[in-house]
Amino acid sequence: MTNSLYDIPVRRIDGADATLAEHRGDVLLIVNVASQCGLTPQYAPLQHIYEQYHDRGFAVLGFPANDFGAQEPGTNHEIKAFCETSFGVQFPMFAKIAVKGEAQHPLYRHLIAASGQHSDIAWNFEKFLVDRSGSVVARFAPDVAPDDPRIVAAVEALL
Repeated sequence: MTNSLYDIPVRRIDGADATLAEHRGDVLLIVNVASQCGLTPQYAPLQHIYEQYHDRGFAVLGFPANDFGAQEPGTNHEIKAFCETSFGVQFPMFAKIAVKGEAQHPLYRHLIAASGQHSDIAWNFEKFLVDRSGSVVARFAPDVAPDDPRIVAAVEALL
């Protein structure tokens, strides 16, 4: 496991190599997303919370994953187009990754270990809240909506 969340290599949805270092100092809500899931409508409140708090140093980071019921079968280009046209997504989206199993991305290994809850990702739209120093401070189940008072209060407390 890398020492810092910010050092883990990721890839933007457009294919560009990146790290989360550009978000150093921000409060982050990191979410594994899917386009054909019963929870897919959560894209709307994710975009809303991003718009509401972005100017205060908050970002939602979306990581598409096809690990649950093959609910994210599209290419990165298709996922990006779907998110933008269906939900007006403007928050940063990253290339499709695995969030569980043998191919689990190092970011998700790090998030799970750092959360102190060592259980696997339960389903699409599980959320990790990261403070400005890069520490995972909360983990929310997939069925906890992004605009749930527990998430909103936790975000506001960190801002």
